[in-house]
Amino acid sequence: MERLDGGSTVPPHLAGGIVALGNFDGFHLGHQAVVGQAVARARAEGRPALVATFDPHPVRHFRPDTPPFRLTTLDQRERLFAAAGVDAMVVFSFDAALAALSAEGFAERLAQRLQVAGVVTGADFTFGQAKRGDVAMLAELGTRLGFTADTVGAVTLGGETVSSSRIRDLLRAGNPRDAARLLTRPFAIEGVVQHGDKLGRTIGYPTANIDMGKYLRPAYGIYAVTARLADGRLVQGAANLGIRPTFDPPKELLETYVFDFAGDLYGQVIEVALIDYLRPEAKFDSLDALTAQMEADCAEARVRLASAPASAL
Repeated sequence: MERLDGGSTVPPHLAGGIVALGNFDGFHLGHQAVVGQAVARARAEGRPALVATFDPHPVRHFRPDTPPFRLTTLDQRERLFAAAGVDAMVVFSFDAALAALSAEGFAERLAQRLQVAGVVTGADFTFGQAKRGDVAMLAELGTRLGFTADTVGAVTLGGETVSSSRIRDLLRAGNPRDAARLLTRPFAIEGVVQHGDKLGRTIGYPTANIDMGKYLRPAYGIYAVTARLADGRLVQGAANLGIRPTFDPPKELLETYVFDFAGDLYGQVIEVALIDYLRPEAKFDSLDALTAQMEADCAEARVRLASAPASAL
């Protein structure tokens, strides 16, 4: 799997490829359908399969004060694309220059720098300055520039369209299980384990702390989780996502207590998946009360994780 700069010319071995084009934040069922069609066509025609995405997200460029909303980092998307059979990920840096590029200019970049033979998008894809380009224009420009343009319709589940917005709403509502159905995997937060106040150690619950960064903030509270460690092991635990109201000053973190684990995770990159929501955050009057609740939370998390199907972990 290669990662390419969307402003540069693709290497010769990736020229003439079929590219899936979109933001693909979350890489949910709808995104998977678009990428799947691009990969299928590429394999049928003996061509490279590519995915082109944008970073930062266009919303971040136009509305920089928007609260964090990302569902996946570029690293996470790269791994997901690779698992879907993609040969390379092309990253367009979404800056003022790209925002000002005309629809025609963007299509020319696809033809000249990516040297695509075909493009696959969702039916609602827009591009170019002021979103002037749509899928009909992309097909017309492709005919002129020498590539085909195919679209994939919306994917529905339970009678509703699968979308990143719907997934975000479910996570904000404390419903990671339904969000996972649309994602086809649990929502997961990846980051470097950092040193904290080490208060958890004093009450028998040491935690691996991760900054939330640009990720969407799901409902604050306690979750049953799994964690993928740097060495590839998948472990289980319970996590507090929030501001730790019992302690002063408030500090937003994802704090994960890993069951039956002894080791040093500081400085390592781990990925914590939210499997089930247990309860909202609460403020406790004493460390004893907090410790008793944490013991109950961990017991409940073990029950929830044991009853979850393997596909949900």
